Amino acid sequence: MIENVTIVGAGAMGTMVGDAFVKLLGPEKVRFLAHGDRLARYQADGIFYNGTRCDFRFTDGSEDQEADLLIFAVKDPGLADAMDLAQSSVGRDTIILSLLNGTTSEETLGLRFGMDKVLYTVTRGMDPVRVDNTIVRRGEGGNIFVGIPQEDYFDQQEKLDTVVDFLEKAGLPVVKEPDILHIMWSKFMLNVGVNQVCMLFELDYEGVQKPGPARDMMIAAMDEVRKISACQGVLLTRKDLQESLAVIDSLAPDSKPSMRQDGLAHRKTEVDMFAGAVMAMADRFGMKVPVNQEIYQKVKEMEKTW
Repeated sequence: MIENVTIVGAGAMGTMVGDAFVKLLGPEKVRFLAHGDRLARYQADGIFYNGTRCDFRFTDGSEDQEADLLIFAVKDPGLADAMDLAQSSVGRDTIILSLLNGTTSEETLGLRFGMDKVLYTVTRGMDPVRVDNTIVRRGEGGNIFVGIPQEDYFDQQEKLDTVVDFLEKAGLPVVKEPDILHIMWSKFMLNVGVNQVCMLFELDYEGVQKPGPARDMMIAAMDEVRKISACQGVLLTRKDLQESLAVIDSLAPDSKPSMRQDGLAHRKTEVDMFAGAVMAMADRFGMKVPVNQEIYQKVKEMEKTW
């Protein structure tokens, strides 16, 4: 049974799920971890979700409370610090979820805290937007997919059922996914395309929803991921690519993916987790990924100007 939740990361996704958990459990059972200036800013200014100030409890974790459910909702560059901050929150029975993009955070968390504690999680089709301390989510589309690899070496079925039941009670759109690695790679393919190209071309979603050079580059970057996935034992088909494009085309045209939001705020982007990871895998398998290599180089040049 999940009776308390700890969240690291009060960005768009962390705020969205945190708001649902507070409504279910009450503010005393949900806490957000932060430290230093960020903690002081959260405590002073608060977080607003869809126009309402959230009843969130912010702490540095010094009270040493073990979490029933621990959620990481930071950006990839901040994961190492987030794990340090959450160390004392992990007990024997803690269940860990990652809301990070990419395909590697579950393994990273498992190496630190134990793979028996980590369930695989993917969000898809959700579109919360963060500006400073305000998060807005338009519409109710999208899902949170939760699952375990088909080879369940750690007997996690009971934990999976517990988490899915809890998310359902919180009113979140959760799907118990039998082929979670396939969904995870599909999301990675989508993000490698839309996040990076909107960042590179400085576009809202509308810019890649219509024909043109940006959409062409997005599709080409995604197709490189599709080919790489087969070497990783996950078969992404052209149908999967088309379904990902349909998801992108369904998003609010004047909204922005997270990497574009990072660019506007001059924050470090996740290009290493996207194009950088694709390039590393391609090198391992002797493949060429020129589109992702071009994106990587150009985004790194953009970051140097901030």
